[in-house]
Amino acid sequence: MSATTRPTAHLTAGLKDALRVCEARLGAAVADGITEVAVPGAATLAAGGKRLRPLLVFACAGCAGACSDAVVRAAAAVELIHMATLVHDDLLDGATMRRGRATVASSHGAEAAVQVGDYLFAQAFAELAGADDAAAIEVLAAAALDLSRGELAQGRAAFDVALPECAYLDRVRRKTASLFAAACRLGSMLGGGSAEVQRRLALFGEAVGMAFQIFDDILDVTGATAVTGKRRGADLRDGTVTLPMIYAIQDEPALALAIQDVGEGDTAIERLCDRLAAHPGTQRARRRALAYVDQARAELEGELDTADRGALLLVADGVVDRYA
Repeated sequence: MSATTRPTAHLTAGLKDALRVCEARLGAAVADGITEVAVPGAATLAAGGKRLRPLLVFACAGCAGACSDAVVRAAAAVELIHMATLVHDDLLDGATMRRGRATVASSHGAEAAVQVGDYLFAQAFAELAGADDAAAIEVLAAAALDLSRGELAQGRAAFDVALPECAYLDRVRRKTASLFAAACRLGSMLGGGSAEVQRRLALFGEAVGMAFQIFDDILDVTGATAVTGKRRGADLRDGTVTLPMIYAIQDEPALALAIQDVGEGDTAIERLCDRLAAHPGTQRARRRALAYVDQARAELEGELDTADRGALLLVADGVVDRYA
């Protein structure tokens, strides 16, 4: 499975229908704005994506048939938050490509990227507010706060080749895994799951999110642009120290200087990516990600109320397959 493939081939008809309804809701949410925001927002939506977060909402809600409006709103809200973070992240990172297309910042400018990201964030909460569930809004707000704190932590740690593994993992938990966990909790909550099942599914989502980001960081040094839709070595370019780098430096301290002073030249970055891709530290990072997948699968043992265990296992397997 490529980094841009949606893991929907083996989903139930009910889940596929729910994703189609969500896609229409997302289109309406993005179009509901002034042209300066709607046009680049629509381009961001058209770029596609795996829609893993909406899928997690629907799977945890157990949408075997038609989903409730509240569940659809939650699915759209988490994806709008995700889209907003991508637009803002690309601006902060100076990225020019996302999913094989020009980023909002590169095609419309920095000011437009700020406006589009802010608009998508606002639309996410407006969407979920329609579900009339204060607890659901609290869940999404907490995830949004974690995302912001994770982004701040990443900025503070730029080019810090002494970054400890625990700091990296905390950043990933906030910046990526928190929204996966929120998606699962929202789906279970709005689908009628018990408090205990909500807790376990949130832990499932967090573990899947941790694995997802570690694999993404591995792909940054091992994957081709044609597969990832991003320039290879993007993390090296913007100074984001990731787990493959941390493990490689632990094994080979001399790599710290090479990573810190790689510069922006494509040849030097490609050469360093090749070196990191072949390094045992990258395989160690892969094992760490697989451990999170095992942890996620363990949370699915036992009673899950109405949640679709099969679909959730597909998501966990898909996170691994995107790296294979």
